[in-house]
Amino acid sequence: MSSAPQPAPPRPTSRDVARAVGVSQATVSLVLGDKWRGRVSEATAERVRGAARGLGYRPNLAARNLRLGRTRTALLVVPALTNEFFARVYTGAASVAAEHGFGVVLYPSPDGTGPAKDPFASASSSLDGVIASSMAADALGALRGAGLPLVMLDSDPADTGVAARVNLDIADGMRQVAEHLLALGHRRFVHLASAVDSWTFAARGRALHAALRAVPGTSVRTVTAALDVHAGREAAERVLADPGPGPAPTALVCDDDILAAGACKAARRLGLRVPDDLSVTGFDDLALAVAVEPELTTVQLPAEQVGERGMAALLAVLEDRPAEPGSLPVRLVARGSSAPPRT
Repeated sequence: MSSAPQPAPPRPTSRDVARAVGVSQATVSLVLGDKWRGRVSEATAERVRGAARGLGYRPNLAARNLRLGRTRTALLVVPALTNEFFARVYTGAASVAAEHGFGVVLYPSPDGTGPAKDPFASASSSLDGVIASSMAADALGALRGAGLPLVMLDSDPADTGVAARVNLDIADGMRQVAEHLLALGHRRFVHLASAVDSWTFAARGRALHAALRAVPGTSVRTVTAALDVHAGREAAERVLADPGPGPAPTALVCDDDILAAGACKAARRLGLRVPDDLSVTGFDDLALAVAVEPELTTVQLPAEQVGERGMAALLAVLEDRPAEPGSLPVRLVARGSSAPPRT
């Protein structure tokens, strides 16, 4: 006759830890919540941690979150779910969140210009904070109204009402593109600009034009296109087929790898060879950059690191700590789509 299963031993509590060390439960809470400095001696803190490890004590996060009014959930707002860049931002944010017992909800807002609606009946009761990547300043009105801490990624430094910000050195990236092409000998440019009205694309355009204006004898014509391959191809075809007075452009600088892929298709349709007849550059270094032939010269953006820094910044805000300052560096990756112009 088999014996009945024995009940599992009771889960150790903070009271058990306090009793083992001979201190109060409040002291245990301070130590295990990492708020003991200045209130508890280092020796006592070490004894508490040792007793917790020895007893196998684990804090009851659900009860703790209920007491603190925390859901341990962050919302990541992105312009689109189909863009690889934002998938990598999410991967970075979710990785850091998981290390701290947080979850990340991914939420799209059309084109980054909004408006982004509150995805819950009340975001303030469902979330601890919001991280927004590459969004226009006026696209987050509903979420700002929820009173949650807001961390902006790749956004206008002049925008106010932000708890923390993580930016890429976008302007330097476009300066690197300009310097690369100028060093190859190019002087006649077309800028294929994204039609999305956001800070990140405006910053790319300003930096490119400033860098080219600084060199005598250069010319640049700007055309815009929606952020997809088809629109990029059509816009590039129009400007390459009818470049206006003067010699034809020798370099086409694109705001994004997606537009650059469209530009390469346009060149082929017009009988132009990349890079022999026309150099083409992109921005972002998506998987697409090495899927086209020739492979794209582009600017590599550390998307996962952006997500990691964004989540770390939100955690710092929630813990009343300063977020890590400074912009993340970017770098030009020179590949086969750029070369000296024909003499």
